[in-house]
Amino acid sequence: MIQGYDPRTGKPAGDPVPETTGAEVGAIAAAAASACRPWEQAGPAGRAAALAAVASALDDATPELVAAADTETALGTARLTGEVARATGQLRHFAAVLADGGYADVVISPGGEGVPGLRRVNRPIGPVAVFAASNFPFAFSVAGNDTASALAAGCPVVVKAHEGHPRTSVLTAGIVASALAGAGAPVGTFAVVFGVDAGVMLLRHPAVAAAGFTGSARGGLALARICAERPVPIPFFGELGSVNPVVILPGAAAARPGDIASGYAGSLTLGVGQFCTNPGLLFVPAGDEKLLAAIAGAVRASAGGPLLSARVHDSYPGAVTDLEGREDLGLLARGQPGEGPWAATPRVFQADLAGFAAGLPGLAQERFGPAGLVITYSSVTDLLPVLARLGGNLAGVVHADEGSAADMALAGQVADVLARTVGRVVFNGWPTGVAVTQAQHHGGPWPASTAPAYTSVGAAAIRRWLVPVAYQDFPAGLLPATLRPAG
Repeated sequence: MIQGYDPRTGKPAGDPVPETTGAEVGAIAAAAASACRPWEQAGPAGRAAALAAVASALDDATPELVAAADTETALGTARLTGEVARATGQLRHFAAVLADGGYADVVISPGGEGVPGLRRVNRPIGPVAVFAASNFPFAFSVAGNDTASALAAGCPVVVKAHEGHPRTSVLTAGIVASALAGAGAPVGTFAVVFGVDAGVMLLRHPAVAAAGFTGSARGGLALARICAERPVPIPFFGELGSVNPVVILPGAAAARPGDIASGYAGSLTLGVGQFCTNPGLLFVPAGDEKLLAAIAGAVRASAGGPLLSARVHDSYPGAVTDLEGREDLGLLARGQPGEGPWAATPRVFQADLAGFAAGLPGLAQERFGPAGLVITYSSVTDLLPVLARLGGNLAGVVHADEGSAADMALAGQVADVLARTVGRVVFNGWPTGVAVTQAQHHGGPWPASTAPAYTSVGAAAIRRWLVPVAYQDFPAGLLPATLRPAG
């Protein structure tokens, strides 16, 4: 049985949920395989209508969903209400993607004397296993971005629910399944399994053709290994961890220290620091005591809160203690303590660039929670090679004074380095907050993700679940509908 807990009290939240048995996993995977062809044949219009129906059903159930998730995550009704809207917005976004062609990427080479005629199109890869995230019970969970994009691609989806919010997952799954059935989706198009063992069995099932995951590097590596070691390996699209470096240039530091400090503290502590886009590393000019004082003040004014689970709470003190015990670091500021048995207190540490560089790669590891590291640098020339050593991240940020020619020139140099190591470069903003748009890229080099060419958010996320097939010299009547000549 899987029991959810209220992070504010540490006490059980609702009745436990039974784990999915091996026989049930097998039946679910087989049903997903049977649904492949009819779900693809529903076509872009049919799938778009189904996704829109799911979005409307979830919108209608928002109060019930938010109430359930708040008891299992303590994220608060305002945050959770917005997250349901984010999830339904993603579903509608992919419905619009389908209306615009759905990344079929049709390419036709008519051929000629001695050259065959070829017609290529992207088709769904097959049933997809989605591993839900702990920190987003709606946007990256049962009805989240992986589910929406895979369904849009024409792939049946089986979600492995996260243990942190089982009742929320049961409720969401029922709404999604009912809406899909009402929209005419074939049996097997969507299902949810519960339990770690069930997730492993699902990933090993021969019917599963690809997998998506959002979580820790350790968990993602274990799942990626299973995918690679299957008799028939399958692609694994994992988002595993990120510290999202932020560089403050001298002109920006001098022009707006208060805004930078408040923006940093807000981004660092958003969701009690449990965002994959949390700004874990902040690089600031050495000697700018005004900016450092402003950052310290903003962090002291920030408040902690309950972490998502006992496991997350148990790991946070260890990460902080590791930083506290280092002679090359000092504590810059400590925030206000949160309430409850699983609460975390914001902490920000300080290092100089030389000490930070000597401590790599350990000092650049993700610390899940409201813990940050401020690094002072004397020159951008010294900073650039250190930025290049950080490894892959989801996002990187540069703050510059647009009225300063010197700052703007340095910003170009910083952005050039960041663009080689992150999936999204932000100017004069913060990494938290990922818009669902056509141009979004939410991925990055290892360890940010296992497949840096692909995004898990935005319209292009559908490409993970599509594979090209070329038809050579085929009669028009035997071609897929998207490849048949007009008329």
